[in-house]
Amino acid sequence: MSSHEFYMDIALQNAKAMQGQTDPNPLVGSVIVNDNRIVGIGTHLKAGEPHAEIHAIRMAGDKAKGGTIYVTLEPCSHHGRTGPCAEAIVQAGIKKVVIATLDPNPIVAGNGVKILEDAGIEVITGVREQESIKMNEVFNKFIVEKKPFTILKAGATLDGKVATHAYSSKWITSEEARLDVHQLRSENMAILVGINTVLQDNPSLTARIPNGRNPVRVVMDSTLKIPLDANVVTDNQAETWIFTSKKHDESKKLQLEEQGVRVFVTTSEDTVDPKEVVGILGEHLVSSLFIEGGGNIHASFLENKLVDKVVLYFAPKLVGGKDAPTFLEGTGIAEMADAIDLVDTDIEKIGKDFKFTGYPVYKTRGI
Repeated sequence: MSSHEFYMDIALQNAKAMQGQTDPNPLVGSVIVNDNRIVGIGTHLKAGEPHAEIHAIRMAGDKAKGGTIYVTLEPCSHHGRTGPCAEAIVQAGIKKVVIATLDPNPIVAGNGVKILEDAGIEVITGVREQESIKMNEVFNKFIVEKKPFTILKAGATLDGKVATHAYSSKWITSEEARLDVHQLRSENMAILVGINTVLQDNPSLTARIPNGRNPVRVVMDSTLKIPLDANVVTDNQAETWIFTSKKHDESKKLQLEEQGVRVFVTTSEDTVDPKEVVGILGEHLVSSLFIEGGGNIHASFLENKLVDKVVLYFAPKLVGGKDAPTFLEGTGIAEMADAIDLVDTDIEKIGKDFKFTGYPVYKTRGI
């Protein structure tokens, strides 16, 4: 391991600790080194607050002059809610900048490096680049496409069942796996289910962990079947947004709005198009979406190529039964050659269960 990689790893670790705090901004960490000693460390804590480089420069003070700054993302070059970090680095007298990856944000995208190089500062890029890109997979999509990075999550038995044929589902996975799910809920800006999940389970869809952040609760409900006493309507634990069709019950809409629920009427006559849901969420600066719907909701998002990442928790159990629901239903594909491949996969043991993650690669045919 080189010294550049060593210090960049520290910056990456600090950045990752802020998971779920900075959105829709990226996770960024920074370390300043002078005479082989760390003199400043900074992390971006929250959108609108100083960036990681600024925190590191302030900590280093005069010791920043002549030093090297390590930063996990290209320093910004524009005036937003904070000033340009590239200019602050120049003013601090730093002589070398080591960057993990360039910023995909079109208004930065190399401009930060140009400011530094024009000032005579040595710039090195690409140190721990892939680690930084993966860490900011949410930001990297949202800043370019203006749509949320979407994770499909399910807990199932080894034969893919999410309940028995009698719809008994508590509990499939272990307490440790469920705790991990709550952590993921806390890290995402919104969580989405279909109306059937609300009717069957009456979930709260909150992140029940210490210091956890509750995501915005999104329900796809084409006719507003949702009960007025549902937990997501009455518990005031988080915002609830309902997406409905033109076929909705207008009086029910007014009642829900009186209880503080936000109702979006989509353009569809009698269904809710997931593409429209994702587009509206992006317009409202929701950069990450966690889907915990049933098999048909999952299928609809996959069929529309809207899922960016799949997270599956498999319990070492077998249920069987052709009528027992699975985590992925819908029509399905006709030819195995059209199956969705999952790449960059990983399997981790959590409690007695197995957590599988992968990234779908969509083909032109089928789902």
